[in-house]
Amino acid sequence: MTATSHSSTLTVPPQDTPAEAGPGRTARPARTERSRRQSPLTGTGTLLRFMLRRDRIRTSVWVLGVGLMGFYFAHAIQLIAEDQEALNSLAPLYADPIGRMMVGPGFGMDAPTHERFFASGYALFVHILMALMTVFTVVRHTRAEEQTGRAELVRANVLGRHATLTAALLLVTGAVLLAAALVWVGAVTAGFDMEGSLLVAATSACTGLFFAGAAATAVQLSESSRGASAMAGGLLAAAYLVRMGGDAPEVGGTALSWASPLGWAQQTAPYVDNLWWPLLPLAGGAVVFTALGYWLSTQRDVGASLVPTRLSRAEARPALGTPLGMAARTLRGGLRGWGIALVLTALMFGAYAQSMVDAAGSLPPEMEQIFRGGDLMLGYLAFMALFMAVFAAAAGVSALQQLRGEENRGRAEFGLSAPMSRTAWLGAHLTVLIAGLVLILALVGAAMGLGAGLSLEEDGWSHFWDLFFAGLLQAPAVLATVGIVTALFGWLPRIAGGVGWVIVGFAGVMATFGSLLDLPEAVQDLDLFGHLAQFPAADVDWAPVLWLTGIGVAGVVLGLLGWRRREVNRV
Repeated sequence: MTATSHSSTLTVPPQDTPAEAGPGRTARPARTERSRRQSPLTGTGTLLRFMLRRDRIRTSVWVLGVGLMGFYFAHAIQLIAEDQEALNSLAPLYADPIGRMMVGPGFGMDAPTHERFFASGYALFVHILMALMTVFTVVRHTRAEEQTGRAELVRANVLGRHATLTAALLLVTGAVLLAAALVWVGAVTAGFDMEGSLLVAATSACTGLFFAGAAATAVQLSESSRGASAMAGGLLAAAYLVRMGGDAPEVGGTALSWASPLGWAQQTAPYVDNLWWPLLPLAGGAVVFTALGYWLSTQRDVGASLVPTRLSRAEARPALGTPLGMAARTLRGGLRGWGIALVLTALMFGAYAQSMVDAAGSLPPEMEQIFRGGDLMLGYLAFMALFMAVFAAAAGVSALQQLRGEENRGRAEFGLSAPMSRTAWLGAHLTVLIAGLVLILALVGAAMGLGAGLSLEEDGWSHFWDLFFAGLLQAPAVLATVGIVTALFGWLPRIAGGVGWVIVGFAGVMATFGSLLDLPEAVQDLDLFGHLAQFPAADVDWAPVLWLTGIGVAGVVLGLLGWRRREVNRV
């Protein structure tokens, strides 16, 4: 039997077949004693080779991306701060409460060096990217395969119960080790201490394996790949938020920092204390989650989940018979999850407004490069509105990838078999998506205004409506991102999601580090979000608002035209 996915083919050895019965002969049973005693890992090597072939480009891009990010961060800091005086002036960026909240506990910032800046300010993002790589890869090769029905087809042959999960974890482990090795090489070539560099790489690897184990458990609990990714990704987001709350109060973190896997990773204090033992809970958690995933996989059927899906209504609501109702039902789960996470985060960011007021006198001039404007507190809140908008754009890219999944799984074709045009189908989904993203931005602005109003000692509520508008002001950049990805969805659907994540990732890097990197103006202009004024710290410039909106509208129109012309399920 042959199972085919994309352009790669997996051939699984056939089962034993009964011999033809004849005079004086007895038909042999279909499954011999040997097949009944087959190992749960039978076929792991074959599946691993198949996964390597399928992901030869995808996994290579992930590994190189993680490695290049580590290499870039290790070398860029030496260009940002060329001497000790520059290092000393930048140290408060990571030593003050806001800096610790964003990047970590601030180890070694009392005597800063380039390698300590790398570990304290940038290594966290390498760890997060490693975690995302492992989560997406494990879910893709396990739950996503079950969801499409390919896993059941393959397991109908001689294949052990645990072969698929084992092959996926072996693939992830190899990718993690390669990426960690590249991170180590990047740090060492920057002239950093050998042991500290090895500790950064090992921490990144352990973080990736921890979340790979978490994904192995999540795929047993949810019946959809999206749900499993949301569970594991939600754990990563919660780990970041808990770490923020633990690291902000004091240098070195508090007891709350130890409640987060990312907190464990940063408590290793590379280039300062070089502690290896905080890796034990990360490694132990990886083992526990992985073992739990294996055990849970024996408690369910293929394609089923341990967390039962909620029963729906006996009769569908009338709205489901309309394009908009169907689109809302398809996209509401993802938008709701992103919205809740961003609103809670914005509320917490707003609550730190008074901390920024208290620390304003001790912040270095470089802070003004990030928090543009004359008022550092308002600049901080404007920056956070921008930061949240980048994540809102990520929600938009994720939703458009979901539409691509609807197309690949055939559900879009079922919808189009009804009396509904292609334009109505895609237009309804885009209407729901854009309206949802605008609502998220409005709620983010309101949450920041609420947090600032509750925390500021003087005139706190006077900024509420300014911050509400600051959230909405980011909508043109989000719309432009959605428009570009939609245009590619219509004409080049295979690369649409990848390009969208590149736009979002670049915007995130530019928002966080762009003002400090002294990049060429042509490169800075590629950042869609960088053109908007950081209101309320600066006056609104309406020209970028108009042309970014134009890009978004043009992209949507081009996407609709391409969707009408191309084949459904086109690869």
